[in-house]
Amino acid sequence: MSGTPLNQTAFDQLFFAAHTLNAWQDKPVSDELLHRLYDALRMAPTSMNCSPARVVFVKSPAAKAKLNDALMEGNRAKTLAAPVTAIIGFDTRFFEQMSKLFPPNPQARAMFEGNAALADITAFRNGTLQGAYLIIAARALGLDCGPMSGFDNAAVDRLFFGGTSVRSNFLCNLGYGDSKGIFPRSPRLDFDEACSIV
Repeated sequence: MSGTPLNQTAFDQLFFAAHTLNAWQDKPVSDELLHRLYDALRMAPTSMNCSPARVVFVKSPAAKAKLNDALMEGNRAKTLAAPVTAIIGFDTRFFEQMSKLFPPNPQARAMFEGNAALADITAFRNGTLQGAYLIIAARALGLDCGPMSGFDNAAVDRLFFGGTSVRSNFLCNLGYGDSKGIFPRSPRLDFDEACSIV
């Protein structure tokens, strides 16, 4: 099943004109928009439809203050200013949902449940993939993004995922960016530096 290529305006919004944002307008992001964001990203592919990503959308001042303690100093001000910070995590026990998510293979759960190493790498890989889908979906919905590392994963896991099998991967500030928070575009690798055709 093929589709029509997007026009350049759409590509610009998703990739070529999009930047990582570090400053934010004082403009809220509605819960309804966050639901639309998740409804979009969940439709993109993962291995055996395993869908291990788990997202906490941090909006309230109390939750922001809790998250602030786990951030590197350079990420604190921009994260407190962002309307939303998404904690993109991955559930290492995603396979408990496999009977729902992948009915064509009734043995899918057992394959992962009996192999912790396979489950962990599958959760991390596909959860990361879903985090990338989140960025693309957010940009498609008109939001700006500020994805980042630079935080204490263990602290975030304790504060937001305590007592669960979910582990944090990365953070992504979401909202409507202020142009003063855009750095000049950094260089990218050319095709021949990063790719080969064999």
